[in-house]
Amino acid sequence: MQPEAGLVVMARWPGSGRCKRRLAKDLAEQLGLSASAERSARLQRQLCSHTLNVARQEQDWGRISPVLAISGLGPRAARRWGRQQGIQRIRRQGKGGLGVLLKRQLLQERHWRRPTLVIGTDLPDLSHHDLHDALTRLKRCDLVLGPAADGGYWLIGFSRRLMSDPERWPLIGIPWGDATVCRRTLEAAQVGGCSTALLQHRCDIDHLQDLKPWLG
Repeated sequence: MQPEAGLVVMARWPGSGRCKRRLAKDLAEQLGLSASAERSARLQRQLCSHTLNVARQEQDWGRISPVLAISGLGPRAARRWGRQQGIQRIRRQGKGGLGVLLKRQLLQERHWRRPTLVIGTDLPDLSHHDLHDALTRLKRCDLVLGPAADGGYWLIGFSRRLMSDPERWPLIGIPWGDATVCRRTLEAAQVGGCSTALLQHRCDIDHLQDLKPWLG
């Protein structure tokens, strides 16, 4: 039996100086830490581990089929790192802006004809409930977004019907990196005739201030 849904985990290899550069910059400027790059990389490794643990359990339970989409590594190293994480399907993200990267991954998932979720690895409190909630909502609407505190989103989900119609995907003309990403995505979805639903707001980890809720 095929899993009911697909899950694309967009991950950057957590090497020192190769990830979390905004956080590393904050650490260096605000705390004066000479090892800020390694500290931010260590945090990224912990975030990746948590996210992939959730994905791996869903894979083991047969509910969701995850794919790990990796940046920052060549093909062989990406496959090796992916296998170390216990994920069966591994791809590289390739080049381009976020909209291009998302569309590339979604196009490769289309042939499964099932709802598909896309997440990053910056959410310390991601849970199985989040994924199941998104999939439940996709039974009643075309697009689900998990709004982030910075104006972006921590999850985007496409219904089975929307996966079969790439022309309606709200990924074109979005100001990626801007504080209006979530709002503009909803507007683009509306223009494309897509029904939408929102999950709860969350705070992902990009800057030092984003760590405060988890530092006690």
